[in-house]
Amino acid sequence: MYLVFSLDIMDSSKLENDLISEIKLSPIQAKTFLLITWYGKMTSLQIADKLKISSESAQKTATQLMELGAFIDISETEFEAMHPRFTAVNMYRKMCEREHIEFKRNKIVDNIGVLLEQPYDDARTK
Repeated sequence: MYLVFSLDIMDSSKLENDLISEIKLSPIQAKTFLLITWYGKMTSLQIADKLKISSESAQKTATQLMELGAFIDISETEFEAMHPRFTAVNMYRKMCEREHIEFKRNKIVDNIGVLLEQPYDDARTK
């Protein structure tokens, strides 16, 4: 599966790969995280439509991302991303706890937040 939306100014596959390798997100979690961070709050049906997955899979994935500290729930089926500068580090911190890895600064993770900050802000100030 590939992202079916356009991330105009950045290489989405690099960000996706960094989320998978550094934060240990699944590919669908990484795609969902990027989608909502880039475009703003969405329902599970909208996520499913954009990513061409089932609404059940979209709901499950968004709920998992909420548990990982990436999203907040607006309602039972509507999700919003938290600010990426904090979210990337928080997800990394939780992954370190799960994997019993010492938490320390990770420049790749920091860069994820930096790269997503402008599109995040743009999507919320339309």
